[in-house]
Amino acid sequence: MNQDQFILLLKEKGITLTPKQVSQFELYFQLLIEWNEKMNLTAITEKGEVYLKHFYDSISAAFYVDFTKEISICDVGAGAGFPSIPIKICFPHLRISIVDSLQKRINFLNELAKQLDLSDVHFYHNRAETFGQNPAFREKYDLVTARAVARLSVLSELCLPLVKQNGLFVAMKGAAAKDELEQGQAAIKVLGGALIEEYSFQLPTEESERSLFIIEKKRKTPKEYPRKAGTPNKTPIV
Repeated sequence: MNQDQFILLLKEKGITLTPKQVSQFELYFQLLIEWNEKMNLTAITEKGEVYLKHFYDSISAAFYVDFTKEISICDVGAGAGFPSIPIKICFPHLRISIVDSLQKRINFLNELAKQLDLSDVHFYHNRAETFGQNPAFREKYDLVTARAVARLSVLSELCLPLVKQNGLFVAMKGAAAKDELEQGQAAIKVLGGALIEEYSFQLPTEESERSLFIIEKKRKTPKEYPRKAGTPNKTPIV
């Protein structure tokens, strides 16, 4: 996917990029490649692949979720900023928080936000389990999202405690998502959530499978969740 295709395909989905936004994506790509030489941010480095599998793929959440409202978003384990930074570029009014367990990635994100001139973005070096038990962040976000972090049964425990009651948890998934959903239903229910929408689609040009699960926070998450760091992955809720 070249830059022109990226711009055109987003326009077809109702997202028209300004010249500034186009420049921001170009600079994002350059900084990603530059920093990737010093630390492991991504295995995807070819420009067309970055635009398709990182930028477009991240923004695909906006085809199904309304980001035009002024909402607060927490992105759990965003790594190099996916999906929340591409979404933020397209919808500059959003309030974005990213929590990641590796300080090097947080350093990259701070520099990225500075270079892209992004406002209302906050980065936290923390484990999601610890972050979710902090009263300053617990059940404070309108929407929490994650992409390629963990299977849904684990991811729900990392994300749902951060979602406000009646807010949304948006899980971005690839292949085998149906199996993950079946295995994750018990955890979603225990943590106060309920699946309200699910979408399957293909990325353009290469036609790889993608799934999006939209989970609404119906009830407060029990106080014991998330459990201590590492426990959700070792012993998922079943």
